[in-house]
Amino acid sequence: MKKITLSSLLFLLVFGNLFAQQEKGIIGYNNWLDSWTDFQPNKANYEEPTQILSGNISEDMTLTKRNTYLLLGEVFVTDSTTLTIEPGTVILGDHKSKGSLIVANGSKLIAEGNSTDPIVFTSNRTDKKPGDWGGLFLLGDAPINVFGKVASLNYGLNPSSTESISYGGDNIESDAGILDYVRIEYAGKKTKGFENFSGLTLAGVGNKTAISNVMVSYSEGHSFNVLGGEVNLTKTVSYRSKYNDYNFNTGTQCRIENALAIRSPYISSADGSRCMSVQSYDLKENADTSKKQTFVDAENLTLVNISKDLKSDISVGLVQEAISIGPDVSFHINKSVISGFKPAVILDERITINSENLEKIKITQSYFNNCKGNIFKEYSSNNDDLESWYGSRAFNNVYSKGPDHETFIASDNARNPDFRLRINKIIASNDLFDDEEED
Repeated sequence: MKKITLSSLLFLLVFGNLFAQQEKGIIGYNNWLDSWTDFQPNKANYEEPTQILSGNISEDMTLTKRNTYLLLGEVFVTDSTTLTIEPGTVILGDHKSKGSLIVANGSKLIAEGNSTDPIVFTSNRTDKKPGDWGGLFLLGDAPINVFGKVASLNYGLNPSSTESISYGGDNIESDAGILDYVRIEYAGKKTKGFENFSGLTLAGVGNKTAISNVMVSYSEGHSFNVLGGEVNLTKTVSYRSKYNDYNFNTGTQCRIENALAIRSPYISSADGSRCMSVQSYDLKENADTSKKQTFVDAENLTLVNISKDLKSDISVGLVQEAISIGPDVSFHINKSVISGFKPAVILDERITINSENLEKIKITQSYFNNCKGNIFKEYSSNNDDLESWYGSRAFNNVYSKGPDHETFIASDNARNPDFRLRINKIIASNDLFDDEEED
């Protein structure tokens, strides 16, 4: 089967100012994707494990670069313990035992890699596949919008104490540690009777938790799953997730900026997957409406769907919306790019279109390209009013149907080249999508 090059992404990431000199999508003159990201992780070869991690880690511990570690089964960091990981360390998740790392509420993970020596969580199989192992969980005691203030993970985990899988509380500064220059690959294992693991789950973590320069690729579940808490995500990448690239729920208060999500319509879940799903609850009767409901403040996002034949893939139902917004949610997105979806943004059918709700859903200075519909309400046969509302000059959005090579403009400032131009000299030179028949 013919390989797909990311010619579309080349233009998406390098276009400059369309009007009013407003930059949109991921930005920066320092190419923060250099060196540490890997869009072809199955080609990497790692040493055999030299140490096994299993059961509970209840004393402070440091994982070193000179060793390769195997997560055997469910590994819990408990009892206010700090697990530190050196730059360049490789941690393999065991396929047979759904290897996973769960940092319990009160404990910390300090995983600080660097751009030339990232920390890598990946599969222990030679021929790596999505869903090979479980995933990474950080838990805290920041607020969630459930009755009783506390919830438990529901992935069929078997801790020695229920405290190891509990999250939620009143501490908005809850500190679960640091993730910086970290890759998480081939996670998202399915457990019978439960939902897929996610690459990275942040449950009830607070604003002292630092998440930046994190890439999740080939996850069989969500890439980033944020459940309650108050957390900032900066410089994050989701690549070829089967479910949602960024999933927000349970009253989370999140600021996300400089994020990239690249989707393939040929591996998306049949029961729904998006670049972003923003929900306050799964069932309203289980949510405490006296607490804060989910609020996501997003800026400089680039959300891209790479398709062999976009028109055909849309017609046969392989392409869905980029962003799904549920009821009782506040969502702001600014200076962002959305390309190749049906539609770009969809509002839940339970959302009444009135001034109060439109004030909660702000979409500004953003660029919608090659989308079959821009901002729709679910199951609505007429979205003209919504399209006109967000397409007005007050919001400064652009709706385009033009081909990328005519729409996106690269910077020609050789002395200070545009970030997106520099990034594509790395990305566009590679065939990032291997043959889809591998999946």
